[in-house]
Amino acid sequence: MELAAVGKRYGRQGRWILRGVDLRVGPGELVRIAGRNGSGKSTLLRMVAGIERPSTGRVMRPGPTAYVPERFPPALPFDAASYLLRVGRVHGLSAERARQRAEEWLDRFGVADRAGTPLSRLSKGTCQKVAVAQALLPEARVLLLDEAWTGLDPEARAVLDEAAAERAAAGGTVLFVDHDPARLAGLTSAAYRVGADGALRPVEDGEGEPAWDGPAMVVEVDVPDGSPLPERLPGVPEATALAGTAVRLVVPAVHSDALLRRLLLGRPAVRVLAVRRHEEGER
Repeated sequence: MELAAVGKRYGRQGRWILRGVDLRVGPGELVRIAGRNGSGKSTLLRMVAGIERPSTGRVMRPGPTAYVPERFPPALPFDAASYLLRVGRVHGLSAERARQRAEEWLDRFGVADRAGTPLSRLSKGTCQKVAVAQALLPEARVLLLDEAWTGLDPEARAVLDEAAAERAAAGGTVLFVDHDPARLAGLTSAAYRVGADGALRPVEDGEGEPAWDGPAMVVEVDVPDGSPLPERLPGVPEATALAGTAVRLVVPAVHSDALLRRLLLGRPAVRVLAVRRHEEGER
């Protein structure tokens, strides 16, 4: 995904909201877009999504794009399951596959019992879960999350954290905006800030990216054929080779579930030997 000399303003005499934006993000990258309220973060994501056109420059996307908007319109004439089914079909999924994926995400967000409820009758939090599910359902090449965590309960936020990490680990390109500076800390491959002048600049190492300082988990795995583990795993674990083809991974506890899911479902095939809490002072 690439933006080349992109600028945006509304009207020929309007101020430049974004100007001279150059950004290139490859497969497997998880990128934060930061900036003050009204700085142009949402506008940037809408242009990447193809909802708005740039005033200058070009936006190049590698394939299908899925987007969670800052505000999701709940007054649509569908129930949750029907809406997700239609979104899946728009993205080219078969009816059976779209229905299966819709059920999976409603269940993962804990709202499977609301599948037949009209969107207009859902609570704000449940409606936001549906908004997130519609973007995760198609496994698009580019995933855009604009304050997607807002309105979610802590359990649902953790699910979305895992899902964003999984999408990047599977080779997707993920761009996100969130007001919490600790969101996905330790997982992002890069961070950029939209300035008052509309320019997009990289965030320097350590600037606005909190260090990992919390509980950790140890995951020991065996890779029978000796293949190397993927370079980008959820939580960016510290890896240590053990005897034979075993590897010890130390990861922030908040990302341990996503790490295990990626190891068990991905390639190379691994065998989990042990999962335990990391003790202070342990190497």
